[in-house]
Amino acid sequence: MFVGHNPYLVALSVVIAIAGGYTGFGLAARVRTAQGVNRRKLLAWAAGFLAIGIWTMHFVGMLAAPIPDDTTYLVLPTIISFLICALVVGISLFFVSIGEPSEGRVTVSALLLGVGIVSMHYVGIHGLAGAFHIEHQHSMIMLAALIAVGTAYGGLRIFLARQVGTRLALSAVAFGIAVSGMHYTAMYGMRFQPALELAHHGADGFVASPQALALVVSLLCFLIAAGFLLFLIPESRPHDGLALSGAIPAAPGQDAATAIAVEDAASDHDTTIPLRRRPLPLAGLGQPRPVPSPRIPLEGADGVHFIDMADIRSVTANTHYSMVHDGSRERMSPWSISEAEANLDPAFFMRVHRSHIIAISHVAFVRKEGEGAVVELDGPVRHLVPVSRARTAELRARLGLTRRNVDPA
Repeated sequence: MFVGHNPYLVALSVVIAIAGGYTGFGLAARVRTAQGVNRRKLLAWAAGFLAIGIWTMHFVGMLAAPIPDDTTYLVLPTIISFLICALVVGISLFFVSIGEPSEGRVTVSALLLGVGIVSMHYVGIHGLAGAFHIEHQHSMIMLAALIAVGTAYGGLRIFLARQVGTRLALSAVAFGIAVSGMHYTAMYGMRFQPALELAHHGADGFVASPQALALVVSLLCFLIAAGFLLFLIPESRPHDGLALSGAIPAAPGQDAATAIAVEDAASDHDTTIPLRRRPLPLAGLGQPRPVPSPRIPLEGADGVHFIDMADIRSVTANTHYSMVHDGSRERMSPWSISEAEANLDPAFFMRVHRSHIIAISHVAFVRKEGEGAVVELDGPVRHLVPVSRARTAELRARLGLTRRNVDPA
């Protein structure tokens, strides 16, 4: 498949696709928590980076391919290929970034993303001009489309499972495989056939030389690299409204800035103050491991209270907040479900559903229900929590219910 290709440019094309996917999916992950205009801006930037990653990977791959020396590129089809890609990718991201996507929406998004990759490739190929005509193997076209849609579906599934850290990196790798795998599979089924009568084909339109294309592609490579590196920089913890959002209450007569300074100073010496954490890029590679917080803040009519982690039975998502059950009642916490998961000790807590975290030690009963399960948590007021199908096996293993093979001897 790669016979005659420049191996360095092939490797560069795959890296570009992965970097563009990581930046684009990372920006799309922030759409859920953004509001108003910021949500639209993030969605536009995410679609733009993914489209640039796809388009740039394609033309780096073209520069790496053994194409005829007299080849030029028609400008109009080349631009159209990018616009089609950006539009389709934007619609696909919109479907999975707004609300809670169903299986049907994820499938449609994967189809759209795959179609965007395939359409960009073949429209871009139509922009090649020279003394040749191009023939395609229909079997390779079908295989390339299946690779694009299949790996796009896998990448979206990984992306939706959890939108930060290692999962985001795996989603970007799947995206890179989707783009580059589709491209080189399609190139394997493409043949240049000489046609002297087409020597001046495309001369009536705007054309660009391979050198001009290489310059444009180089600039876009720098753009993708810059976006990727900027995205790797962790965001600083927001201070606006922190005293009211649960980190630490401001004392009477104390302004928010003073409360923040007190919190920052106290956190250097007192680990009982739970800080709101943001997930770090690449799963926090190279960063110190976060220490689980021993308490979680709860909103009350008279201010912010704290509950020990040992008393928590479950945490349930509620828009940008969460509901914490202590065995007797539910109370609101200013932390989101993702913030709670980041602060809870994974040795004692487990996220069993997209919207639920439970304390393993407080599970009193478990039963199968549909394709998933339901657990009952102990306490004065017992309550039920659903377990998704994807988390059932892990929960059973942590509860010691996994069957083990016993040696009959």
